[in-house]
Amino acid sequence: MRRILITLSVILSNLSYMVAQSDTFTTPGGKSVKFTCIKHASIRIEYDGLEIQVDPVGEAVLPATDYSLLPKANIILVTHEHRDHFDREALTMLRTASTAIYTNRAVHRDFRSSIPLANGDSVQYRPDISVRAVPAYNTTPDHLQYHPQGRDNGYILTLDSMRIYIAGDTEDIPEMSELGPIDIAFLPCNQPYTMTPEQLVNAAKAIKPRVLFPYHYSDTPVGRVKLMLTGSGIDVRIRNYQ
Repeated sequence: MRRILITLSVILSNLSYMVAQSDTFTTPGGKSVKFTCIKHASIRIEYDGLEIQVDPVGEAVLPATDYSLLPKANIILVTHEHRDHFDREALTMLRTASTAIYTNRAVHRDFRSSIPLANGDSVQYRPDISVRAVPAYNTTPDHLQYHPQGRDNGYILTLDSMRIYIAGDTEDIPEMSELGPIDIAFLPCNQPYTMTPEQLVNAAKAIKPRVLFPYHYSDTPVGRVKLMLTGSGIDVRIRNYQ
């Protein structure tokens, strides 16, 4: 029965992906960057002929996603080891011998073909593409066990001078004010694991991105975020990142 349900979920997911929500931007150098919402914390990014996947997860987060139907990835970013972010099978479907898979150290211990990055580490994939791992952790006293400080990663992905902040599972931590200019931000919003809408608004005001995508929000009413940021100059875009 479970296999039947998963199969139906994959079919529904594939149908929904055909009409998936996408947003396209232009870098300072005139190149196109396309973001496609897969679900939850899973993001597909297309840039200059390259495929970039963020936290690809197949069956662990419904609707299930069949990554064998998507193009192979040049770069994969995995923020941390929780099952709604790290999926060995999805990584295997997406990777080739030359795929650069950047992860935190805990994921690297379980997926040795990845490249581990600690908070503060940076890599230059090619002259116009860099990846920097930044902190992602809980600060609420009763929630520290979910994402302890120093273990997990957020990422700043720079594509042709466009700076994209993928926060991972985090609350509104002080380090956010030190990230520098951010063009596009993906900020999580669901308790008890990440931020409340109010925390997300505080984070957005500290970061001041040009465009904000609330993500990883489950049943949190993220429409409140858009309302609370009215007049801030931040373009808040709600997509299907439940």
